[in-house]
Amino acid sequence: MKALRNYLDKIKPNFEKGGKLAMFRSVFDGFETFLFTPNTTSKSGVHIHDSVDSKRTMIVVVVALLPALLFGMYNTGYQHYLAIGTDPGFWMTFIYGLLAVLPKIIVSYLVGLGIEFTVAQWKNEEIQEGFLVSGILIPMIVPVDTPLWMIAVATAFAVIFAKEVFGGTGYNIFNVALVTRAFLFFAYPAAMSGDSIWVRTADTFGIGGGQVVDAYSGATPLGQIGIAAKEAIGSFQTVDILGNPLTTWDYFVGLIPGSIGETSVIAILIGALILLCTGVASRKTMLSVFIGGAAMAAIFNAIGATVVMTVSPIDHLFLGGFAFGAVFMATDPVTSARTETGKYIYGFLVGAMAIIIRALNPGYPEGMMLAILLMNTFAPLIDYYVVDANINRRLKRAVK
Repeated sequence: MKALRNYLDKIKPNFEKGGKLAMFRSVFDGFETFLFTPNTTSKSGVHIHDSVDSKRTMIVVVVALLPALLFGMYNTGYQHYLAIGTDPGFWMTFIYGLLAVLPKIIVSYLVGLGIEFTVAQWKNEEIQEGFLVSGILIPMIVPVDTPLWMIAVATAFAVIFAKEVFGGTGYNIFNVALVTRAFLFFAYPAAMSGDSIWVRTADTFGIGGGQVVDAYSGATPLGQIGIAAKEAIGSFQTVDILGNPLTTWDYFVGLIPGSIGETSVIAILIGALILLCTGVASRKTMLSVFIGGAAMAAIFNAIGATVVMTVSPIDHLFLGGFAFGAVFMATDPVTSARTETGKYIYGFLVGAMAIIIRALNPGYPEGMMLAILLMNTFAPLIDYYVVDANINRRLKRAVK
């Protein structure tokens, strides 16, 4: 590392004002501060100096996402080989999923970082590091068969219109990754819903062989529940792609069809533990999302008018993107509530709204994406009233 540090110090004058590569100063600064903690300090005033800057915080989030990402890669291969009727072993299964998911990660980062680098150069500002997390979130919340060009278009739209036009990292109102997902859902609905998009049956990479089985369904458990609700089916049992019944334990483990990184609650909880132990995510927001979801599911259980309403609270928390959204999306410090009381209110409403959308809109059985985006809109309002209530309370004490 010392050799790398010396090399960067040697070429740095070329990128400073007056250097022959001064036009790429932002790019050099971005790479340098990613590799090494900046050693610049304030010239006056009292400040706390800490090596944990925003880049290091983002890296902690990326590390927390790795268990869910790695499991998602394995599950992609597992669902594929389950559908074609063969078992090549753990490593071949994982490698297939790796080769299927990795291009999506590369496209997401190339497009998103490319736009951020371009904007930083154009504005002659430092490169913002927010996309370090968004770039890995985007591939994890889409179906495995989402075309790369769609991911590129949606990522570009989200970075430009949901982030850069608001001023960049720290100023965006909506979660960038979720805006990408929403753009895909509304612009290309056929590629984001249905039975065939969650399981890749084509043996694209020639690993393991096998023949495609005709009698299989790639619908997610939530998708199956949504179909049952629309068709007014009484009793209903979710099944895997071969028709075997699924249980709460299956939902918890995550070897089921779904978005790449959202199926395994175990892997998501490992990430949650990392975020909570490092203090990166708010336990108040995270916990209140689960409480809000469970409470609303219990209310619908008491009504029990449709199949969705009869789904148990614990199953609701394990199914779809609920756990993933609660841990990695709702806790986004930029787009969520920032006051301590506001975090409880915000998180509770996110969880409750997700279940409301699931129960009352069978055409869109997921719910978490729209719930978080909706509450992103109201987060500043929640903070405003929390602060206003505190001010009024203190004024009353002062008068007494």
